[in-house]
Amino acid sequence: MNGGQDLGGQMGFGPVVPEPNEPVFHGEWEKRMLALNVAAGAMGHWTIDEIRHARESIPPADYLSLSYYEIWYAGLRDVLLRHGFATPEELENGKPVQSGAMPKRVLKGEDVPAVLRRGFPYEREAATPARFAVGDKVRTIVMHPRHHTRLPRYARGKTGVVERVTGCHVFPDTGAQGQPETAQWLYTIVFTGPELWGRDADPSSSVSIEAWESYLEPA
Repeated sequence: MNGGQDLGGQMGFGPVVPEPNEPVFHGEWEKRMLALNVAAGAMGHWTIDEIRHARESIPPADYLSLSYYEIWYAGLRDVLLRHGFATPEELENGKPVQSGAMPKRVLKGEDVPAVLRRGFPYEREAATPARFAVGDKVRTIVMHPRHHTRLPRYARGKTGVVERVTGCHVFPDTGAQGQPETAQWLYTIVFTGPELWGRDADPSSSVSIEAWESYLEPA
């Protein structure tokens, strides 16, 4: 969706200023928020793309005023409410009032290191051959969906070249909507700077993005 998170190529937001010697966490509550998100996600009631969509659905004025883990908190609240694990009153007061949904599974503390090391694979067996090959010239589609997508606005309707065929992977756009899992071929597409940013861009620059097959058409 075209939300506050999709700022690539937009002006007026100031420069990105890296924080020198930035710590992993800026406070104990940030550690707890990361842990809560991992534990809640492990219950198995939503996908990573659904909670990404929840974060992206925060009104832009609010999104841009929140810190990284404040955004995570807002997204977690949204999915907990949506899936019946809590009520607004319970989240406000920090106390359970009624029995909510039961998790499909519970992540135990001693299992966390192994789970994080293993990660969460999203590659799947392909049902059809890849439509494009390395070196093919492609154009990204133009769309403005209300749901989550991994195709950024700055790269829509642009012509690039297939740099790599990375296999068949879970398609995030449907998973974010709570629909049954589907998978598509995933490609690395490289664009020239001028193609993305216009004639004033450095002609020697390039940008690569990961794009699912339905984002692409032959150019």
